[in-house]
Amino acid sequence: MKKVYIYTLGCQMNKSDTEKIYGMLGHFGYETTKEESDADLLIVNTCAIRQLSVEKAYSKLGVWAKIKKAKAKEGKSIKIALCGCVAQLEEKELIKKFPYLDLVFGTRNIYELPRLLKQIEEKRLCDTKEKPIFENDYKIERNKTTNAWLTIMEGCNNFCSYCVVPYTRGRERSRTIDAIVKEANIILKEGFKEITLLGQNVDSYGKNLEDGTNFAKLLKALDNLETDNNYRIRFTSSYPTDITDEVIETIKNSKHICECFHIPMQSGNDRILKEMNRRYNVDEYRKIVQKIRNSIPNVTITSDFIAGFPSETQEEFLDTIKAIDELQLDYSNTAAYSPRPITKAGKMTDKFIDEETKKARLQILNDKVKQASLKSNQKYIGHTLEILIDEVKDGVFQGRTRNNKVVHLIDDGKYEIGQFVDAKIERATTWCMFAKRV
Repeated sequence: MKKVYIYTLGCQMNKSDTEKIYGMLGHFGYETTKEESDADLLIVNTCAIRQLSVEKAYSKLGVWAKIKKAKAKEGKSIKIALCGCVAQLEEKELIKKFPYLDLVFGTRNIYELPRLLKQIEEKRLCDTKEKPIFENDYKIERNKTTNAWLTIMEGCNNFCSYCVVPYTRGRERSRTIDAIVKEANIILKEGFKEITLLGQNVDSYGKNLEDGTNFAKLLKALDNLETDNNYRIRFTSSYPTDITDEVIETIKNSKHICECFHIPMQSGNDRILKEMNRRYNVDEYRKIVQKIRNSIPNVTITSDFIAGFPSETQEEFLDTIKAIDELQLDYSNTAAYSPRPITKAGKMTDKFIDEETKKARLQILNDKVKQASLKSNQKYIGHTLEILIDEVKDGVFQGRTRNNKVVHLIDDGKYEIGQFVDAKIERATTWCMFAKRV
């Protein structure tokens, strides 16, 4: 039996795609291996959001080239493939750049991989054309954890000036509610306790279906799956102005939908938000956050921020720091601005911020995020929360609350992975809380 190894970079969508590829190749006789040197097929699933991710992918290809050369001396043949967002951007240029690369395939035709693997027995190939996606053709080989990824839509129509996603993932395309519910029921039958819904902008779900389907209706359907057991539904990511009152009410009144929103703000300054082509200002974002907090008890709101966007002044950057405090954001992902090809911001070369300044701003931003995270965790001290056990490390059981807080259980209890436990929070640190079962 042939073996396949996939090196995955980037977002949850890429991780989900990797699971689909493993499952599909398993159907065609491939066995998953954790050792690169044992593989007959090596695939790097790439991310193009930042240049560092691109360089990691290229570095991995260099390592694999040496493996391929060594195998050839032993009379063995292996194939190297590259997929994901870099593939969609660079296309045939990758075949020219890396002579040992056998196959380049895109984000929108991964179900063509079995056919493509047959073709590269004869010649090297690049194919990034979009092909129709047929639901449930192959079993998905999911990582055996408590959580399963479930893609509800792909693509983005927003064209933020810094982002390559509309170019690499295409326009928004939603799956049907029936297909999603069917997959969710399969996930629960496989023993998973938590499902995370994936989409570049989940609140746009259903818009292209033109049948009245929307994200709130999907959430209602997923709150009533075919099981009497406890389970959780999460989702990511949300676009601020696409979050509707109906979605907020649905989550408020649900049993299984978790009280957690990830709402990228990107900047706390109106001028920079306009330069980013974000369709809201600071006040609009503030009102959305307030509406959610007023409606849903114990809700966690997390965000994303970019430090050093082209032309950003120090004063404008400090508006972001102020926003994190004012909005009481529970946690935020951060990054220094990284110019991406094709994007409008990537062409603002005369307005680029120097690396030293970006690095300094990112440090200030990260320090503020740490403060905000600690403050957020501390407010739960004395509260009893439901924990889903998802890991045991050095003899300590840990899990997550419904609102996605990491909790370490410090009692002497013995638990099962996937068990729901009510525990009282006794103390908190920046990144986690400590609790005892009640």
